[in-house]
Amino acid sequence: MRLVLATTNLHKILELKTILKDQLHGIDLLSLRDFPNYESPDETGSTFAENAELKALLAAQTLNCHVIADDSGLVVPALDGEPGIHSRRYAGEDASDKDNRNKLIEKLKDLPEANRSGYYECALCFASPEKILKTVRAKCEGSLILEPKGSLGFGYDPIFVKYDYNKTMAEIDQATKNRISHRRKALDKLLLTLESLTHTLT
Repeated sequence: MRLVLATTNLHKILELKTILKDQLHGIDLLSLRDFPNYESPDETGSTFAENAELKALLAAQTLNCHVIADDSGLVVPALDGEPGIHSRRYAGEDASDKDNRNKLIEKLKDLPEANRSGYYECALCFASPEKILKTVRAKCEGSLILEPKGSLGFGYDPIFVKYDYNKTMAEIDQATKNRISHRRKALDKLLLTLESLTHTLT
């Protein structure tokens, strides 16, 4: 069975492949980097789940295979949910991770420290060429700091402190992160469906 991860983000590909390879057997794991001519759709959904479903179904139909698509980001309730679904392009379409973090830090400065809490949310959609098979959501909660720390993560990881760890996600090693992340929690919710299908098709 061929399963495509509908992303070109190397960090996401590594995390997803590392988790899935220990859980699923007899599948060929690919990503959109294996299909350089594929054009991803505009993310026009109003939620992470809607965007994940949009990306998954189009990729599954276009590539004629089963697909897992992710849409995820950071949500700060005290900022009315920002950056939310705009996390990747918070400071502009061509913004770097640092640009996005700096914009968020400036907004966080206006909040009392007690209100600088947030969570990562991940929506994963599993689709076949015919239909959406399952969509799941999961969160990873923590607090936000004004001074970035760590070099192991990406995105907002250097300013996101995971509850119970007293470290930013950029200070936590990858093996631990793969056990506690929002993406891992979402994948766990998908595993029974994935295992059932791979058993049927392999």
